[in-house]
Amino acid sequence: MQLGGLILLTSCAYLGILFAIAYWGDKRADAGRSIIANPYIYALSMAVYATSWTFYGSVGRAAASGVGFLPIYLGPTLMAALFWLVLRKMIRISKANRITSIADFIAARYGKSALLGGLVTLIAVIGVIPYIALQLKAVSSSFLILWQYPEILMPNQGQALGPLQDTALYVALLLALFTIVFGTRHLDATERHEGMVAAIAFESLVKLLAFLAVGIFVTFGLYHGFADLFAQAARLPDIDRLLTLGGPAGTYGSWASLIFLSMLSILFLPRQFQISVVENVNENHLAKAIWLFPLYLLAINVFVLPITFAGLMQFPAGTVDADAFVLTLPMAHSQEALALLVFVGGLSAATGMVIVETIALSTMICNDLVMPLLLRWKAFGLAQRHDLSGLLLGIRRGAILLLMLLGYLYYRAAGEAYALVSIGLVSFAAVAQFAPAMLGGMYWKQGTRAGALSGLSLGFLLWAYTLLLPAFAKSGWLPLSFIEQGPLAIAWLKPLALFGLTGLDEIGHSLFWSLLGNLGAYVGVSLFGRQSSREHAQALLFVDAFKVAGRGSSLWRGSASVSEVIALVGRFLGPARAAEAFAGYAAQLGLASSAELVPDADLVHFAEQQLAGAIGTASARVMLASVVQEEPLGMDEVLGILDEASQVLAYSRRLEQQSHELEAATGELRAANARLQELDRLKDDFISTVTHELRTPLTSIRAFSEILNDNPELEPAQRARFIAIIVKESERLTRMINQVLDLAKLESGRAEWHSAALDLTEVIEDAVATTSQLLQEQGVQLSLDLPAQVPPVLADRDRLLQVLLNLISNAAKFCARQAGRIDIAVQVLPEALQVAVRDNGDGIDLADQQTIFEKFRQVGDNLTEKPQGTGLGLPISRQIIEHFGGRLWVQSARGQGATFSFTLPLGAPTPAAERFSGRETENRA
Repeated sequence: MQLGGLILLTSCAYLGILFAIAYWGDKRADAGRSIIANPYIYALSMAVYATSWTFYGSVGRAAASGVGFLPIYLGPTLMAALFWLVLRKMIRISKANRITSIADFIAARYGKSALLGGLVTLIAVIGVIPYIALQLKAVSSSFLILWQYPEILMPNQGQALGPLQDTALYVALLLALFTIVFGTRHLDATERHEGMVAAIAFESLVKLLAFLAVGIFVTFGLYHGFADLFAQAARLPDIDRLLTLGGPAGTYGSWASLIFLSMLSILFLPRQFQISVVENVNENHLAKAIWLFPLYLLAINVFVLPITFAGLMQFPAGTVDADAFVLTLPMAHSQEALALLVFVGGLSAATGMVIVETIALSTMICNDLVMPLLLRWKAFGLAQRHDLSGLLLGIRRGAILLLMLLGYLYYRAAGEAYALVSIGLVSFAAVAQFAPAMLGGMYWKQGTRAGALSGLSLGFLLWAYTLLLPAFAKSGWLPLSFIEQGPLAIAWLKPLALFGLTGLDEIGHSLFWSLLGNLGAYVGVSLFGRQSSREHAQALLFVDAFKVAGRGSSLWRGSASVSEVIALVGRFLGPARAAEAFAGYAAQLGLASSAELVPDADLVHFAEQQLAGAIGTASARVMLASVVQEEPLGMDEVLGILDEASQVLAYSRRLEQQSHELEAATGELRAANARLQELDRLKDDFISTVTHELRTPLTSIRAFSEILNDNPELEPAQRARFIAIIVKESERLTRMINQVLDLAKLESGRAEWHSAALDLTEVIEDAVATTSQLLQEQGVQLSLDLPAQVPPVLADRDRLLQVLLNLISNAAKFCARQAGRIDIAVQVLPEALQVAVRDNGDGIDLADQQTIFEKFRQVGDNLTEKPQGTGLGLPISRQIIEHFGGRLWVQSARGQGATFSFTLPLGAPTPAAERFSGRETENRA
């Protein structure tokens, strides 16, 4: 068998395998067992982004610009991080509105405009034709190289071939036939092709394995690994320039524009929208694609530079087109089997793109160009035809053939003017024009149909003027003066330096002007224009997709006949498919058959969804209008829709408020739990403190009692001293127990009070007399500043004496070690008497001036011994004073002593038991 026959047989066998996979996938889907309901298959199918441009063209671009091939893959990698925010919303919107293409998406967003859908289709077709030409060029060139190597080393060598001798023509026809059989076997209301997606995932593996195979062969077969290859490549002229920015690799501006361009392309290329949005069966698959798709791009590019440098070292400059290094390197080393695998990988990369792209574009041509015209052209008599499904399939098949022929014509007209990657960038810049209308439509409610039309039109015209026409000029179809001098020799109209803008490459220059004009027109016209009621409604459904999805039935008002609606859908889907669809819809509503359906808004909405899957949203709306009596959607309905959205948003806000309340309650519970833990700690401290304080006098009492018991002959003087200690410790123990019991009574409200009118100065004098011995022992001087006469106060004398004794003994305990001094003063206020007990001790830090009133809290120098006492005196004193309607506080500064003050009202007191919460406190004593 001749080599050409082997190549052809291998190609046909491979295409047969793809068809078998697609057929098997569709059969499983019809049986209810989806093969693509798998996140790995979804992520692999997204790799349709890697076309023959990637397989061959990346090496070609790397040979000219070194690392300049990377931005095309960095952009999608960065965009993958935003898939969950942007792509997921696209999927949600498309599923809710039965959207089947980019044209359908934009048309539906702006009031289901057929004109807008048609414009988007024209832009997509004209913009993507160069990309299809790229695939034809790659497959044709690789076939010729594989067949005629080494006679043909350069793609342009020899005489130009006529159309009938050009393999690209036959490749175009073969791919068109394969795509027709592959992707248009029948209509599907969802416009999903599960078998196609399975085949594309398989193709993604094939092209990856083929590229890795040649990369491993070059790196580890021809050389001894990456280090050896790069070391030898370092001897190439200008190798450093290929690995740095600023040289052939491009400027920072060029990188930025290419990264941004490829970020948009991964969303807005028709084939990417078809695979990522239309064919998606579960939006949760995005979680896997977010990391698996960038990993695929990394894997398929890891050997680009090794193959590039090996090709530059293997072949003298200019003898072999760098785009063909992937294929010619195995051929040059007699690796025919590897070369054939590489050819299959390149064929896989090309066919995957062509199949998905032409299916997506044929759907757009049928739904948004041809059918709207035919439905409005009464001469065709479509209203009298009962089954239009065959016509729809015929239109799509014809569109596929037309697209392939247009791609071939572009290849013949301008394809030789650019390398593979450059052709692809022309298409990237074209589909980038969809970004303002689509992203604006998803996130900005004020975007209007007129704004989208203006933006798309201006952006497309600028793209064609700055990028498409120069490509024709370079191919000889237009005079070169058009590029060099501008039309009519007007310099500021030069397409590659429009309005005098220079310093950018062709792609960056075109992208800047086209998107600037597009975005400016879209925003400007939208801001100064007005939306129709339908545009208002659609904007709400798109922008608030996650809140009001599935509310589309409220957009219709009128009357309809169930039988006429079913018959209408049957004309486009086929009677059997339509009957099956409506029977399923009736079953969902709990009805026995479709005959029991009610002709309401929900039924019309369901019918519109079924039609939208077959003929697009704009045409579906027109067709429904022919069988239902639809009343115009007035502002009242729109306001009702907005009111529904407002209710949803209000409900969301209520949920958010309840969430905040729940968080607040959780915080309060957490604080209460912390407080309970603190109380538990205080309880432990209380038990520890009380037992320690009780143990100390008990230990003394027991010790001295044992001494007296064991030594009956003890001297009388020593016996008397020991008995005095026992008595003193017993009194201390009694006081301590009384304090604990007293505090418990105060806090529980069971304390006894014997209030009477009394002279406060007399109580102070009694307290001083009681503590005089203590003050004398500690060498503390006490001074009194008492008025000659004070008004009486109503209080319990014993309780008030208890407070004063505690404050005086407390002050004596903390007086200065030498020359201790206590000052007691009484001041008559307009409505109260104020008593101040001041010492000249070290004072109390501000942070401790509240904690000293907490139970069992004693403030002292940690480096010295703990102050004597239980820490209950100040809490008891504060509760007593507050019971009589007064207050107790401290004023102090470190090194300046402390002043404890309290007030007692002159009138009848307000019992603190009624207003005192029994807050827990400890003191410093």
